[in-house]
Formats: sequence, structure tokens, C-alpha cells
Amino acid sequence: MNMKLEVVIAPVSDVDRAKAFYEKVGFRLDIDIANENFRGIQFTPPRSEASIIFGKGVTSARPGSADLVLAVDDVDAARDDLIGRGVNVSEVFHYAGGPFNNAIENPRVAGRDPEGRSYFSFASFEDPDGNRWLLQEITTRLPGREWKLRRAQAMDVATLAELLHETEEHHGQYEKTHGKHHWWDWYAPYLSARQNGSSPEEAAAAADRYMDGRKQ
Repeated sequence: MNMKLEVVIAPVSDVDRAKAFYEKVGFRLDIDIANENFRGIQFTPPRSEASIIFGKGVTSARPGSADLVLAVDDVDAARDDLIGRGVNVSEVFHYAGGPFNNAIENPRVAGRDPEGRSYFSFASFEDPDGNRWLLQEITTRLPGREWKLRRAQAMDVATLAELLHETEEHHGQYEKTHGKHHWWDWYAPYLSARQNGSSPEEAAAAADRYMDGRKQ
């Protein structure tokens, strides 16, 4: 049986302020639904399979009480990207007693893990309510820390048809401004990017770059 962590709830006090922050951070907006007494917003970090949800009437937890962790390949690059987006990010640090060990006095030590170990280097930031995020650098996972890959589930016909229609619409914009080419050369990188979680705009840009590379 498959069980995947799907959503973590982040309690906030100002929904629009939180929405603006996570858009600035670069998370993908998936849902923004509202009625008279409820508003639910879902964001997904880049390439993540798990999302966060916040809003009005979502949780009774105290705003700012969440602690969340983002796994990154390169903590310095991730930190630089967030700073470039206007986010206040801590310096890179490691834990004196090992990852997540806050049981000792002054648990955070400035600088990367001296031994350069995967899982041991961090940076942190907070959203406007004080929900705390850690960037944890994971370059190589320990044995047994990854589920065995299974054959990808086939896409149903209706979903595939919808995706192909979307691809055709975006390819039409490319055709208007570019010379003769094989449509499948543009379709392939677009479809690949969409299936890997990119937005339509990001997928179109990826397809354009691929075509530019072929020309060169």
C-alpha cells in the first residue's frame, strides 16, 4: 500500500500576506478557494510531492507554530535563490549535537558541517507569521532511506488528452513566431516538463530553450 505525505498545515493570521510571501518564495499556487466562512490555499515547493495548506477556518493551531523542513541539493544555492527573492535567510549552520538536536545549549554552530556530510548542513527562514522553515542539504541519502522505484502509473486517457490539448495551444504560440520545425521536437520537452511538475509557462520556456539549443 502506498502512503505519501500529501499536505502539512501552516497556521497563519493574515491569509493574503501569507499568500504573497509564498508566491515570492517561489512555491507553486495550486488552490485558492473561499466561501463566507472558509478560505483554503495550497502551495507546493519546487519539485516537492508534499504541499502546505493555510487559510481561514483551516486550523485552530496558533499562527506561527509550524516547523517545516525543505530538502535541498545545495544549501548555499538554495539560500542565494531565496535571498534573491527578498527572503531573510540565516547563515548556513550545523547542529552541535547532530541534525535537529535542540536539546543542548546553543545547538546551532555557524558554518557548514565540518565533515561535509549529507543531512548535516542547514539554513533557516520564517514566513511573516513566524512559521519556521529549515533548508537541509541532502546530497546522498543513507541506505534504506529511499523507497524502491516502481513502474510509473499510466496516465488515464482523459488526462492525457487534456495535456495534449494544452500542449497544442502553447505550441501554437511558438509556431507564430518561429520558422519551420517538427512539432514533436517542441512537444517532447513541454510534456516532460509538465509531467515533472512544471507550470505551463515553465514548460513552454523549457521547450523554447530546447528548440534554441537544437538550432545552435
